[in-house]
Amino acid sequence: METTFDSLYEQYHDDLFQYVIYLVKNRQVAEDIVQETYIKVLKSYDGFRGDSSEKTWLFSIARHTAMDYFRKQQRQQGKLASFFNRTQEMERIKDKDQLPEEIALLKDEMKQIYQLLDQCTLDQKNVLILRYIQTLSIHETARILEWSESKVKTTQHRAIKKLQQLIELD
Repeated sequence: METTFDSLYEQYHDDLFQYVIYLVKNRQVAEDIVQETYIKVLKSYDGFRGDSSEKTWLFSIARHTAMDYFRKQQRQQGKLASFFNRTQEMERIKDKDQLPEEIALLKDEMKQIYQLLDQCTLDQKNVLILRYIQTLSIHETARILEWSESKVKTTQHRAIKKLQQLIELD
């Protein structure tokens, strides 16, 4: 198993980390999610049936781990909101952190698109990252997201249309 894990890590780590950091936009959180993904991979590799590629399986685990993180954040934000129960105080404690330092390396157009991704739905964001940043096929994207290929195509079309509209507004 160790050599298989090493192979998975060497082959997909950079792409996996990039996928997660685009989703969460926080380097520390991305590192934690990727680490948790690898722990899940180690625990469940014996159950990998090969119905999809290892990369698709790995990204699917990372997606689920990121979704768990988002759900946890929503619960915590809900608790904070009920505690303060005032909009002004909630505005004061919202996260105002800048995007990850990787954005500085992107070209101006990519910076703009990267920032506009936040205005897309999470589903649209997932499709755009997997299809255009990770360059996965529609089939692989559908497997990772556990959707039909038709839903991936429709979401991709809507996401691109939304990005185009947002770009025109800028």
